[in-house]
Amino acid sequence: MKRLLIFFYLISTIFFNLPKASFAISGILIDCDKSPAFTKRLNSSIKKLEGRLSKYEPGTPPALAIEDQILQTKNRFAKYSDSALLCGTDGLPHLITDGELSHASEFMLPGLIFLYTTGWIGWSGRKYLQTVAFMKNSTEKEIIIDVPLALSIMFSGYLWPVLSWNEFVSGNFVTKD
Repeated sequence: MKRLLIFFYLISTIFFNLPKASFAISGILIDCDKSPAFTKRLNSSIKKLEGRLSKYEPGTPPALAIEDQILQTKNRFAKYSDSALLCGTDGLPHLITDGELSHASEFMLPGLIFLYTTGWIGWSGRKYLQTVAFMKNSTEKEIIIDVPLALSIMFSGYLWPVLSWNEFVSGNFVTKD
């Protein structure tokens, strides 16, 4: 219980007591749609692609591929300028991880996906090692992976947060002293 209280204290300290910096106001970063460097980067990218396009006859497969690439570039830059992303002096969008909810989509969702995926990999590896420890030729199965067994453990490990919490509560998550 004491560890849980310390955990919640640290989380609340991290998320609620940090000083907030306003990157847009300080002049370091500005909205991408207002950034001259961002517009210059867009125009430069389009100009390079149009230069390549001029080398091919219209309607040929390479010309169609470059036209598609021009359209994709314009769409990508339009999405950046329509979003709440801030650009630096280099004209590139920068991710802000200052704890403000207005920038949560830039870091929190990819961060949570990363943590979930790494947890899944770790949980599956741990479960595989625990499973093969009691089998015949356990050392060999650690070196040469039993793929069907590993896949079955991996596909059942997507619920790893629930499974690990259940093991933690039951006292089986860590070994006894």
